[in-house]
Amino acid sequence: MARLYLVLLLLGVLGGVGYGAYGYYTSTQQRIQTLSENNAKLEVAIEQSEKSVNLLKSEAAKNAELSKNLQVQLQKAEAYGDDLRNRLRKLDLLADAISNAKNLEGRMNGATAKLWREIMGETGNNTGSTSDLPFWLQSDPGAGSQGGDTNRKSDSTNSSTTKTN
Repeated sequence: MARLYLVLLLLGVLGGVGYGAYGYYTSTQQRIQTLSENNAKLEVAIEQSEKSVNLLKSEAAKNAELSKNLQVQLQKAEAYGDDLRNRLRKLDLLADAISNAKNLEGRMNGATAKLWREIMGETGNNTGSTSDLPFWLQSDPGAGSQGGDTNRKSDSTNSSTTKTN
């Protein structure tokens, strides 16, 4: 009988160890599956973050280049503004206006018309090779020198024109 108890005890211990090993195995397999799923999610997240970082780097480089170009253009515009200020300092517009007002008006209107066409051309708002002038820049053909600006065509419905006396 002692042998029977000993065999039963041994089978009980082995059954307990086997059941414990089975429980440990199943919990380990479940943990491995959960960790594998989490690892796959992390890999996707890392891939997305790497794409985002690369996109941000390329955008930063592009912005730096655009900023550099804008800085160069700003310096050119400031130099042009300085040049215009220096030219205006050298001109005596009052004496010019007193001596020959019609000539000055024609030159000013011609320069304004030229500038207007350049602005319209740069903004893409021109109608072909010639840009129409606003009504306030149109004048009578005999109103002084036009500064070489002969293109004063306009399709404007406003028929009022600037007249000099």
